[in-house]
Amino acid sequence: MRLGLALGYWGRGPSPDHIPLAREAERLGYDSVWTAESWGSDAFTPLAWIAAHTSTIKLGTAVAQMAARPPTTTAMHALTLDHLSGGRMMLGLGLSGPQVVEGWYGRPFPKSPLTATREYVDVVRQVLRREAPVELSGRFHSHPYQGPDATGLGKPLKPITHPLRAGLPVLLGAEGPKNVAQTARIADGWLPLYWSPTRPEVYGPALADLPEGFLVAPMAQARVCDDVAEGLLPVKMMLGFYIGGMGHAARNFHADLMARMGYEEDARRIQDLFLSGRREEAVRAVPDAFADEISLVGPRERIAERLESWRKGPVTDLLVLSPDRHTLRVLAELNA
Repeated sequence: MRLGLALGYWGRGPSPDHIPLAREAERLGYDSVWTAESWGSDAFTPLAWIAAHTSTIKLGTAVAQMAARPPTTTAMHALTLDHLSGGRMMLGLGLSGPQVVEGWYGRPFPKSPLTATREYVDVVRQVLRREAPVELSGRFHSHPYQGPDATGLGKPLKPITHPLRAGLPVLLGAEGPKNVAQTARIADGWLPLYWSPTRPEVYGPALADLPEGFLVAPMAQARVCDDVAEGLLPVKMMLGFYIGGMGHAARNFHADLMARMGYEEDARRIQDLFLSGRREEAVRAVPDAFADEISLVGPRERIAERLESWRKGPVTDLLVLSPDRHTLRVLAELNA
């Protein structure tokens, strides 16, 4: 099991620690570093900055939001960064949810998310292969565009720039069982949001027969500390926000996933509290047990024991979300 460093997305502004952390992860032998985006900073620009300050560590987006760009634009970002970094790019994509897609990007959330994702990946693959001009008569991503307001002058095109790698890895963030099953068919890897080593059945039979070389790369908050309850607080704060606020009360994919993982009553309570403005109570309502099983928190010996359960399953890459250099170093030593 390889280790990756997950930096997430910016909050109020850029962190001055991201470059030093990426360089430290590279020195410790971490295989990859990952950036993200929500409705603020983008995923690709910070990754280009990190690429300029590192030399061997792989570079991934976890995730770049599909609604933010047409698939050809995303493919341009990926092939450009792949060239500039000497073939280190990995493209992680996610559909996001209606709240962000319609509220931030001003785009309709697709009525058939599986079809929209499949078409998006198809176009990206066509660009990276550069075997022929990009053509797709799709429901969501037609190339050339064929909508009712089309001029009819659109022409199928191949990228001017020759991609460095036709097989640049494409990974998908997927939560529902059908989406995970499709991911195993059309992508090179899967980026689970919450992964519990003791509950692989949550994602259905999709994980039973994965293609050879398929990447399973969950993100997990980690912290080496003496007080487990204190160490879990940042995990609970993240879960309170995602379960409570990253979606509508009637449609929140993160809350639905928590429910499928055996915490349905807790998920709905967190939503109710968060959406009624009682955010601190929402965080306190996150069960310690749930926060604990999807993270690596506690003394070194406890993390060493729990790390074994992560290795036994299908996980190929553990993406560590931690700004603490001591934690990064301990995990590198334990995983050596």
